[in-house]
Amino acid sequence: MTMMTPPPLEQQEDEEILVPHQELTEGPQPMEVLSAETANALESQQVEDPPTFKYRWTIENFSRLNAKKLYSDIFYVGGYKWRVLIFPKGNNVDHLSMYLDVADSATLPYGWSRYAQFALAIVNQVHGKYTIRKDTQHQFNGRESDWGFTSFMSLSELYDPSRGYLVNDTCVIDAEVTVRKVIDYWSYDSKKETGYVGLKNQGATCYMNSLLQTLYHIPYFRKAVYHMPTTENDMPSGSIPLALQSLFYKLQYSDNSVATKELTKSFGWDTYDSFMQHDVQELNRVLCEKLEDKMKGTVVEGTIQHLFEGHHMNYIECINVDYKSTRKESFYDLQLDVKGCRDVYSSFDKYVEVERLEGDNKYQAENHGLQDAKKGVLFIDFPPVLQLQLKRFEYDFMRDTMVKINDRYEFPLQLDLDRDNGKYLSPDADRRVRNLYTLHSVLVHSGGVHGGHYYAFIRPTLSDQWFKFDDERVTKEDAKKALEEQYGGEEELPQTNPGFNNSPFKFTKYSNAYMLVYIRESDKEKIMCDVDEKDIAEHLRIRLKKEQEEKEHKKKEKAEAHLYTIIKVARNEDLIEQIGKEMFFDLVDHDKVRAFRIQKQLPFNHFKEDVFKEFGIPVQFQRFWLWAKRQNHTYRPNRPLTPQEEAQSVGQLREVSNKTHNAELKLLLEVEIGPDLHFLPPPAKTKEDILLFFKVYDPEKENLRFVGRLFVKALGKPTEILSKLNELAEFPPNEEIDLYEEIKFEPNVMCEHIDMRMSFKSSQLEDGDIICYQKSLTSANRSQFRYPDVPSFLEYVRNRQVVHFRSLEKPKEEDFSLELSKLFTYDDVVERVARQLGVDDSSKIRLTSHNCYSQQPKPQPIKYRGVDHLLDMLVHYNQTSDILYYEILDIPLPELQGLKTLKVAFHHATKEEVAIHTIRLPKNSTVADVINDLKTKVELSRPDAEVRLLEVFYHKIYKIFPPGEKIENINDQYWTLRAEEIPEEEKSLGLHDRMIHVYHFTRDSNQNQMQVQNFGEPFFLVIKEGETLADIKIRIQTKLQVPDDEFSKWKFAFISLGRPEYLQDSDIVSNRFQRRDIYGAWEQYLGLEHSDTAPKKAYTTNQNRHTFEKPVKIYN
Repeated sequence: MTMMTPPPLEQQEDEEILVPHQELTEGPQPMEVLSAETANALESQQVEDPPTFKYRWTIENFSRLNAKKLYSDIFYVGGYKWRVLIFPKGNNVDHLSMYLDVADSATLPYGWSRYAQFALAIVNQVHGKYTIRKDTQHQFNGRESDWGFTSFMSLSELYDPSRGYLVNDTCVIDAEVTVRKVIDYWSYDSKKETGYVGLKNQGATCYMNSLLQTLYHIPYFRKAVYHMPTTENDMPSGSIPLALQSLFYKLQYSDNSVATKELTKSFGWDTYDSFMQHDVQELNRVLCEKLEDKMKGTVVEGTIQHLFEGHHMNYIECINVDYKSTRKESFYDLQLDVKGCRDVYSSFDKYVEVERLEGDNKYQAENHGLQDAKKGVLFIDFPPVLQLQLKRFEYDFMRDTMVKINDRYEFPLQLDLDRDNGKYLSPDADRRVRNLYTLHSVLVHSGGVHGGHYYAFIRPTLSDQWFKFDDERVTKEDAKKALEEQYGGEEELPQTNPGFNNSPFKFTKYSNAYMLVYIRESDKEKIMCDVDEKDIAEHLRIRLKKEQEEKEHKKKEKAEAHLYTIIKVARNEDLIEQIGKEMFFDLVDHDKVRAFRIQKQLPFNHFKEDVFKEFGIPVQFQRFWLWAKRQNHTYRPNRPLTPQEEAQSVGQLREVSNKTHNAELKLLLEVEIGPDLHFLPPPAKTKEDILLFFKVYDPEKENLRFVGRLFVKALGKPTEILSKLNELAEFPPNEEIDLYEEIKFEPNVMCEHIDMRMSFKSSQLEDGDIICYQKSLTSANRSQFRYPDVPSFLEYVRNRQVVHFRSLEKPKEEDFSLELSKLFTYDDVVERVARQLGVDDSSKIRLTSHNCYSQQPKPQPIKYRGVDHLLDMLVHYNQTSDILYYEILDIPLPELQGLKTLKVAFHHATKEEVAIHTIRLPKNSTVADVINDLKTKVELSRPDAEVRLLEVFYHKIYKIFPPGEKIENINDQYWTLRAEEIPEEEKSLGLHDRMIHVYHFTRDSNQNQMQVQNFGEPFFLVIKEGETLADIKIRIQTKLQVPDDEFSKWKFAFISLGRPEYLQDSDIVSNRFQRRDIYGAWEQYLGLEHSDTAPKKAYTTNQNRHTFEKPVKIYN
C-alpha cells in the first residue's frame, strides 16, 4: 500500500558516494496512475518557487518481496513526474539501494533535463531519531534519469526486526524533493544573470567555497589580500597569498566559475583532503591565522586583527568581600548557543549570563579563602566585521555522538549590541562607539551531522538585493530566502491530498544558518571600499592575463578539434624504451609516443616533412605502417601505407585506417639503418615478406626486452635467421635458442613454442607478429629459475598481484605486502601469509576480504578453501581490491568452522560484575549445552543454581532462549547474549503473578517530552496481584542496592510503545500489565527514570567538529 502522508524526516547521517543505479532499463515499468484530480492538485505546485513535495511510501510484506527492483507510485513536483526506485536486496551490493527516478524519462523529448535537490529516508518506526536520511542534488537528463545511493543502508541492519526499520514486516520510505527554478542548469550564466561568478566544487569543498565567497565580498579584506607582497617567481600552488590573490582576481574579472585547486594545493592538501568535508568555523580560523602570519612585516600587517578581532573580559567578583579577578581575551569569532535560544539576542544574553559560585562550588579568592562569587563575561569592544558561529552541532552525551540542532533560531537584519543600556558591555568599554550592525552574509548548512551541503547568501554591496552563492551557481534571491527560510525549526505543509488526512504536517527543516557575518554601520564605508585593478600587483595581472590567454588557446583548440587529426608515431626507440619496463605484452603504449596535431586537409606527404624536422629522418627513408586491432584484442602493425595513400590528405587517410571514428591516426615509422649508421631506403615489400618483431627473455634476471624487427620470407624457416637473432640478443653466434610466439594476453596468456623445422607460413606467422626467444635450457638447469621460460614468465607478469595485508584487529593499518599470483590457490596464499608471520600451521590463518564500497573488512571471513584462487578473494562485485585482512587463530580453521562461537556476558547474582566468556561448541549444540559449558567457567551463588540465556538489544530484553534451541542460528553480531541465574521467585509463580520487564530510562533532551532513552541493564521482576508501587519499590531498591538519598529521586512509569505514564505509590501495578497480545514484551515495561551515572567515553576538545573528519590543517 502506498500512502502519501508527509512525515517528519529524522536523520542519522552517513556520507555516501552518489551514483546513478547503473542498470539497463528493462522496458517501461508497471505503475499505478494517480487520479486526474490528484494529478491536477499536485501539478499546481509548480507555481511555487522552488516547488517542494514530501512523499511517504509504505511497503508491506517487505521481506517477502521477490522483485529485484521496485518503483513507488508516481508523485508530482514542479509539474514533473517522479518516483522512488529501490533494490530491496541491493543493486549488486550488500546494502539497500535507493534512488529518485524521473518516472516518464522514456517518453520525454530529446535533450530534456531538470535539476532537483532531494532527500531519501528509511523511517525508524520505533525510535524516530534513528531514521536514516540522506540528501543530495542532481541534474537529471536522458543518460542519468535516476540518481541516489547504491549503498543506502546495510541490509543486515534493515532486515533486523529489532532495529525498528521493519515493523510488522512493513518498511516506510520518505522522499522530499525540491525542483529548482532554473531547470536548464548547464546553460545558466551566473555572470550574465547576477554580475558574479561561483567557485567549482572539488569534491566536498562547498564548505570552503561558501567561506571564500563571504571573505571575497568583504572588499577591505580583498584589498588587503591584493596588497600582500608576492613576486613573479612565486608559484600559486606553494604560496597561500598568491593563490588567494589569483582566486580573488578571477572571481572579480572572470566570466566563468573559478577553480580552487591552486588554493587547496597551497594549503598543502592532497586530493583526499578535498574530498573530506571539514568544518567551516575551523577552516575560517585556521585560514585567518595563516594570513595573519603571512601579513607580518608587510604593509597590510594587522589587517586580520583590525577587521575581525574583538575583546571580552572574563571576571569573577566576590559577593561578601572586596575582591575581583578579571582577564582580557581576544576573539575573531563568537560561538553562540542555538539550543534553548530563540534568537541572536537571547544567545548574547546567555553569553553574558552571570554564574553563581557558591556551596560546593565556591571560589578560592586570593587572601580570602573560599568565597561566594559571581562569574561572567562582558565585552570590551566588538570588531568592525562580526563573525557569529552558530552552534548547530553539539555533542549528545546521552547518545555519545554528535547531533545537529535544527531548532528555529532567528537573526535580525540589523543587530544592536548596545541594547538595554549596553548590558553586554564591560565598564571599560568605549561607549562612544555605536555597536549597530547590518547583516552582510548568511552561511547555510543543509543536511545532517555526517555531511550535507554548504552555500551562502550574501549582500555584496549591502543593498536590498541578496545573492545565493551555491558552488558554481550564483542566483538573485529575496530577503525572505536569506533570513526567515534559514531560521530552521519546523515548517507546516498542508496536505495536497485531503483524502488521506486533513490536518497539516510539520517537517524539520534541515537547511539552516550556520554562520552570520555582520558589518558595523559606522565602519561600513571603510569596509565596503572600492577595489580595482590598481590594487593588484602588475606581475599578478600579467601572470593571470597569460593564464587567460592559454585558457582561450585551449578553448580554441577544442573548438577547432574537428579540423585536425592527432597522428601518433611509434618508432624503434619507443619499443626499446617501453618493453620490459612499462609494457610486457604487445609492442607500445601509444599514449607515450610523439603526437602531432595536423590539419585534416594537409597532404600526408607534407606531414612527412614535419617528421623530418622532428626526428631528422629524410622523407625518402620514411615508411609508415598502419596498426590494426586484431580479433584477439592485440594491437599490431598491419601493413605499410601505399604511395597512393600517402598522396591523400591526412583526414582521408584517418578515415581509411580507423573504423572507430576517433580523431587519432596511429602509425609505426619503419627506418632502415646500414652498418655505417646511415639511413637506407625501405626494402621492397612483397607478399612473401613478413615483418616480425623480436623480444629476448633472460630467466636469470627475469627480464624481457625488445631487440629489433626483421623481414623474413614466408617459406623460410627460423633456422635460417638463428645467427641474426643471436647477434640481436648479443648471444654467442652458435647459441641454441628456443622461440615462442606471443599470441594474446586477454583473457588469458597464450604463448606457444615455435617449431624451428617448420616454415614461418606453416607456423601461421604474419606481419606484426611477435616472437620471444631465449637461450635453450636443459631440464637440469630449468629448476634454478622461478620462471624458466617465456610462457611461465608472461603468465607470471599477467597474474602478479601485490596484496596489502592488514590485521583484522587493526583494519586501517597496513601490516605487510606480498607479491602473489592471482592464480594462487587458497593454500598457496595462506601458506605465504603464515610464512611471513612466522606461523608454523597455515591452517590457523583466517583471511577476510575487503569491501570496496565501505572500505572495511567484509562481515564474514573466507571459509577454509572456500575460494579457488587469490583473484576470487580480491573481487568484490565488479571491483577488484588489493587488500586482505588476516587473523591468527588458536585452533585450525577447519576445526573452528565446525564450531559455533558465541560471546556471552555472565551477570553474577550477588556481585556487581559482568564477565564476558567465549563459548565454542559444535553447531548442532543447543542453548542447554551453552549453559552447561558456561557453568564450568563461572562462579554460581549456589551449586544447584539454574541459568538462562537472554537476548538483549538497546538495553531491552527481547528473548529468553529455550534450552532446546539450536545455537547455529543465534546471531551475536548485533545482539548481546546475557546469561544469569534464575531467581527463586520466578520459579514458583502464582496463578495471578506476572513477570514484567523493568528498564532504566531518562528523558532525551533532543526530542520532545514523550521521548525516552533507555540505558543500563534491564531485568525481570515478578509482581503480585494487587501489589502497589510502594511495595514494588522496596523490592527494586533491595535488588539494585541503591542508597536512600539517590533512590528518592527516582520516578516510576508504566511505558507502552515509548510513552511513559507516571505511577503513584498507591497505584496497583499489575492492573497496567493486562494485555497479552502485544507485538513484543519490550513494548510494555516498568520504567525507572533517573540520571545515567555510568561513565561515558572520554570526549575530545573538538566538540563542535563532525565526528568523522580529519582536522583542518593548512601546511604551508
